[in-house]
Amino acid sequence: MKQSLKGILTGIAGVMVLLPWTILLLRQHEWALQSPAAEITIGGYAVFMIFSGVFTFAAYMKGDVKNPLMKICLVINEIYAVAGVMALIMMGAGKAM
Repeated sequence: MKQSLKGILTGIAGVMVLLPWTILLLRQHEWALQSPAAEITIGGYAVFMIFSGVFTFAAYMKGDVKNPLMKICLVINEIYAVAGVMALIMMGAGKAM
């Protein structure tokens, strides 16, 4: 794989590390704290975090992008993916009750 493509994949994974933190800015608005906007927002972020984990894992393993920055992004995005799955499970459990 070309070095420039590896750099692009690393950059995308790096942006994906930072993007979930924007929920803190979004949740400062009153409308973002009320249902159904709150559930939609959290669900959207959870799905994005799961996608980020899958994308980074695929780029690391299949794309053979194994530089030090990508290793850091991989660990963080996998933690985010697990947290996203847990958030969706908790939201589903809350709806079932």
